[in-house]
Amino acid sequence: MGTTTTGIYCRNICPVPFAKPKNIVLFACAAAAESAGFRPCKRCQAQAALGTPAWLGTSAVVNRAFRLILEGALNEGNVTELAERMGIGPRHLRRLFVQHLGAPPLKIAITRRIHLARNLIEESGLRMTQIAFCSGFKSIREFNHAIRVSTGQSPNELRLVAGAPQSSARSSGLELRLPYRRPFDWSSLIAFLRRRAIPGVEFVTDYSYQRTIEMGGVPGFLTVKPDTTGPRLVVSLDTKGAKGLEQAVERIRRIFDLGADPVQIASHLSRDPRLRHILKQRPGIRVPGVWDGFEGAVLAVLGQKLSSAGSKQSVTRLVQMFGISVDSPNHGLKYLFPRPEVLARADLSKAGIGNVRAKILRDLAGSTVRRQLKFSTLRTLEQTVCQVGTACGIDESTANYIAMRAFGEPDAFPSREPALRRSLAGRETTVSPAQAIDLADQWRPWRAYAAMLLCNESGRRMSPNDKRGNALIDIVPSG
Repeated sequence: MGTTTTGIYCRNICPVPFAKPKNIVLFACAAAAESAGFRPCKRCQAQAALGTPAWLGTSAVVNRAFRLILEGALNEGNVTELAERMGIGPRHLRRLFVQHLGAPPLKIAITRRIHLARNLIEESGLRMTQIAFCSGFKSIREFNHAIRVSTGQSPNELRLVAGAPQSSARSSGLELRLPYRRPFDWSSLIAFLRRRAIPGVEFVTDYSYQRTIEMGGVPGFLTVKPDTTGPRLVVSLDTKGAKGLEQAVERIRRIFDLGADPVQIASHLSRDPRLRHILKQRPGIRVPGVWDGFEGAVLAVLGQKLSSAGSKQSVTRLVQMFGISVDSPNHGLKYLFPRPEVLARADLSKAGIGNVRAKILRDLAGSTVRRQLKFSTLRTLEQTVCQVGTACGIDESTANYIAMRAFGEPDAFPSREPALRRSLAGRETTVSPAQAIDLADQWRPWRAYAAMLLCNESGRRMSPNDKRGNALIDIVPSG
């Protein structure tokens, strides 16, 4: 909401007393407020707000176009090219964005760059030139102008006020804080990731997620932990330079599903009595994503499913034989996951992978190398599932699993999951995949979250560690 007397916009949980109703203007998202000339409140950090449900778009076209903007579609391309990917004209796309979000696509993209840049200015020791270009700005002049218009201060003034570390304070790596909406079921999400951690690539505990990464072609290491002082995740990136940082931040947001609105999702899914009880017991469900779409697809082919971690032995051999070695003292993190161009021509039988799966993996890798399979948002879920299935010849349920984790499709539904079908059966032994799809129709457009709830509940064995992980999030104050 914006206050006309001060020219500042706030989140609805701001500790500052609200202005008189006649002086308040409501906006659908931060970009709309800034388009109207309002600056973000410094008390509630309004620029870090993830937005209202409208931020994700009440239109499927707006929702998917918005996700493409988050993936950087307007950094190299333009609105016309974005509209073509959505199958509509650029004028119609702008009209839809203004209707649903209160701001055109380009303003949404600029606002996102400003928020990332401000995060880096206030919390890192990166030079302003580095911040400008790794945030998506094309020139220093554009960067300086955008920051001053948005905040009323220059980048250097922002850094002085925030007391951020100087450029020399951190010779390598940087630290960010990424906000999320409460509630947030950290313990379920981290347990899911821990069971599926790739030996040599990932190391997961109750309190942290670590892995090897590649940013701008440079190897590095990622650590993510909950922030005990607020509803944020603390992200540490140990890498040389900041090239590719914008894409890296979006990947981290997808791994932990930080764009989700758990209140909206729970409100819809609670209409089903069988889900209502689970949501009360375990609020804040998230669908865990993956760092790299190709990596997630390979793991799915090797047997990783929603209710099964798959064969660690096959994955370990694959990484050790075809991954790229990196020097690291961190918990045995010694490899980057194998690249598609390597697996496309590799003799996978040396890793103990059978002929059928080896062929699927080579087809998958070849399609990725030739750009026939791109792990970016498509127009519809059906297109995503069809593209994945065509690229490597897998069944529809596995393609849906890949869609929900690698593409972030909220309505993907892996109907063949045994645990899911048992949960849906009630007193019966199980239901068929077709019956599962029929029963799940009431959960649209959040079937992926319902599937996560049911599979987590089916396989959950609460342990002391799980309880400690849950308590870690519970101590975070609201707001």
